[in-house]
Amino acid sequence: MVESTHSSGFWPSLYDPFRQMTARVADWFAPASEASVGDNGYNIVLELPGVAEKDISVSMEDGVITVKGEKRAEREEKTDSWYFSERQYGSFSRSFRLPPDADGAAVGAVLKEGVLTVTIGKKPADAGSGATEIPIGRG
Repeated sequence: MVESTHSSGFWPSLYDPFRQMTARVADWFAPASEASVGDNGYNIVLELPGVAEKDISVSMEDGVITVKGEKRAEREEKTDSWYFSERQYGSFSRSFRLPPDADGAAVGAVLKEGVLTVTIGKKPADAGSGATEIPIGRG
């Protein structure tokens, strides 16, 4: 077996620039989020400005909440002397592993002013799990 001298860390990998670019693109599409726990359950809050409710799905499977969506933004300006057009499209997906006492039957999601709040109640740890689609309500 021949070991490449390029893997020693002295020479950067040919793929490093692409990995860095991919990470930056993923960061742009990944919404900011925070998760917290309270006495009655868990809360996950995601910032989704400019994302329409119809472009968001929230699901829970095997103790993992997944929020998927697509951001579509278009801006167009024109005057007699110039024209500007900008389009931004991209999909995102964020997943959050929940503790065993999270109740998949007590999950709700509300989208209000570009902020999605997912609430999950607590349950006894011995209950089973399965895939569940979660409707998004209006705040």
